[in-house]
Amino acid sequence: MDRGEKVEIKLLIKQAKNGDKEALLRLVMAQQLDYYKLAYVYMKNEDDALDAIQDMIVIIYENIHKLKNDDAFYSWSKTILVNSCKSILRKNKKIVPLENIREEGTYEIYENPEDKIVLEKYLSELSPKHQEIIRLKYFLDLDYETIGQILKIPIGTVKSRMSVGMRKLKESMGGEYLND
Repeated sequence: MDRGEKVEIKLLIKQAKNGDKEALLRLVMAQQLDYYKLAYVYMKNEDDALDAIQDMIVIIYENIHKLKNDDAFYSWSKTILVNSCKSILRKNKKIVPLENIREEGTYEIYENPEDKIVLEKYLSELSPKHQEIIRLKYFLDLDYETIGQILKIPIGTVKSRMSVGMRKLKESMGGEYLND
């Protein structure tokens, strides 16, 4: 991001804080693919991912005046998106059958569809906090610091959950798919 983009983003944030809906939408649209990928990792389908993004926009609009550090807008908004996804999942107590998981760019870990189903099966056996870290790291290619910011947990906790989650995943898969 160059200096001009940073200045424009700061201006859009200021306008959004003053109630400009259009400015807020421009901020969101500038990162729309990142928001979609993040929501899709949690929701596992396009419609629910888009619903979560809509919820996020409403929450941001109602609360942007509370944002103290304008430079943190995107990490703040992604945290809101994660919380929106979790809220929708809690409300729906939704279980997505593996056969309903569509081919999307975020699940390109394995070429073979059967391998994707196997991976989802083993991931689903992990605790939600371990699944979450592994999905954010390997499906979205986020670094530990970004994951920590989004989930509002220390980087050490991210690394610990990743280590434990990967160890449990490897054990449950019998080491068949993962190397040390």
